[in-house]
Amino acid sequence: MKALYRNLFFVVGVALLVVMLFSLDMSWSEIWSNICRAGYWLPVNILLWASIYLMNAASWYVIIRDDKRVDISFPYIYRLTISGYVLNYVTPLGLLGGEPYRVMELAPRVGQAKAASSVILYSMMHVFSHFWFWLLGVVIFVVVYPVDLGMGLLLGTIATVSLLVIYFFMKGYRRGLVVKTFRLLSHIPYVNRWSVRFYNKHAEALRRVDGQIAALHAQHKRTFYLSLGLELLARVVSSLEIYFLMRILTPEATVVDSVLIMAFSSLFSNLMFFMPMQIGAREGSIALVADRLHLTAGYGLFTGILCRIRELFWIVIGLLLIRVKGKQIKD
Repeated sequence: MKALYRNLFFVVGVALLVVMLFSLDMSWSEIWSNICRAGYWLPVNILLWASIYLMNAASWYVIIRDDKRVDISFPYIYRLTISGYVLNYVTPLGLLGGEPYRVMELAPRVGQAKAASSVILYSMMHVFSHFWFWLLGVVIFVVVYPVDLGMGLLLGTIATVSLLVIYFFMKGYRRGLVVKTFRLLSHIPYVNRWSVRFYNKHAEALRRVDGQIAALHAQHKRTFYLSLGLELLARVVSSLEIYFLMRILTPEATVVDSVLIMAFSSLFSNLMFFMPMQIGAREGSIALVADRLHLTAGYGLFTGILCRIRELFWIVIGLLLIRVKGKQIKD
């Protein structure tokens, strides 16, 4: 990537980080009080997320390395994974910063088509795993807790929507999704002209990307399911952060409760995808789910605040990683 673009991503990320810091609805004394209360569990969770990003990177790496002709190091993909997620965290609407950054960084090493297809495939896999995780949360809740009419309707809706999305994702994997997406955009006001111009200019490249997406599922099922499994595992492991923090406040917290809180709070916070870092949405959704599981809502708020502090730490790390240049590409 050109130094100009790398610097631009860095500057925009730092600017948005500053905006978010001043948007936090808590004082610095409250933040410090919660850090002291968490004790050594905060650095434990920071290290936990190093392993979660490792799983995310491995999921993307197996997609890239499915083409044996591509020779690229895992540490490099690990760095792009962290910095890409950081840009998504700080960017309103998400996916507007991290994905272009990853493509632009990767393209000089593997080619534009391979970079775009691997990033699109991994982004699809990341989203795909969320719907499997939410479906898993529904199943666990039904098995562990009694379900009244209201909760039954809510869980039924979540399960139905998740299954429908999983079905359409599988169709997209079999037949390609990019060209169809641009055809859909061509009928939407305000973006239709841009999408038509972009498609006409890059039609052949987009068809190649679709071909690579379809080929992964049709011809390389082992890679497909390994990548999906790693992403789903990362979702489940991330629940340990909730468990560690809630154990500070109550010995009654269980790993099952933590999985449910992580599943449903991520669902509700993703509904607020237009907010950078889902400011306020995550804390409120964790508190809501914790209360539904008959845990004091304060547990959820405390957990949400500590998760936010951990996330801010990794945002700083990710922004610094954007400034790190990879090894020079051999001619």
